[in-house]
Amino acid sequence: MSAPVLETRQLCKSFGALQVAREINFALHKGARHALIGPNGAGKTTFINLIAGALKPTSGQILLDGVDLAHLSQAQRVKRGIARTFQINTLFPGLPVIENILMAVAEHIGVAADKFRPAGANPEVIARGQQLLETLRLEDDALRLVRELPYGRQRLVEIAIALALEPKVLLLDEPAAGVPSTESHIILDMIDNLPADIAVMIIEHDMDVVFRFAREITVLVNGAVLAAGTPDEIAHNDEVRAVYLGGAHHG
Repeated sequence: MSAPVLETRQLCKSFGALQVAREINFALHKGARHALIGPNGAGKTTFINLIAGALKPTSGQILLDGVDLAHLSQAQRVKRGIARTFQINTLFPGLPVIENILMAVAEHIGVAADKFRPAGANPEVIARGQQLLETLRLEDDALRLVRELPYGRQRLVEIAIALALEPKVLLLDEPAAGVPSTESHIILDMIDNLPADIAVMIIEHDMDVVFRFAREITVLVNGAVLAAGTPDEIAHNDEVRAVYLGGAHHG
């Protein structure tokens, strides 16, 4: 098997006496479709924050293409190929969808907009923006203000912006959070439509979403890996079932 695009080795994080990540060994390969699940407080968002650089580990390594990211800032990790979305979206609600996307593309390829020449005037930026609209099936919403969109479609815009960064690794923190169940298929269809070579990891509490999306699942409990395997292996794992059926809430 090829070397992982993203790997953590013995990753630990403590806040004083509180251990929120305990020796996490984890590998994400090119093109992976991986779900990270576990009860509330399991340390899932902490783990993504460590990978993205929002938190510094107490010990252990985070490797992207075999290179340790320890000294890189969040912005530098984005440049190296790690993109993430948040449970709460971070868009410009008063601007049209296409403007949100074009700004992200322009910034990524280093075309700064100025008041005489907007980013959208650059043909490379326009072509990439159009491609992202198509990938996420947002063409019909291109000129609508973000705030006018249903929440599920706002999440798609946020994912378009993450994809504008041309990531090797895409981390989606609860992509279906706050999306009405009638719209959650929009998110799943979009995830199915992502470029095949990007390694995608989602944190998601909706097990229907997890089992439709994931080819591999890692279960975190109390900051440590309880189990990892295929969806079928996880579904039939007695320890995992005890955690989920023993009164613990998904989250």
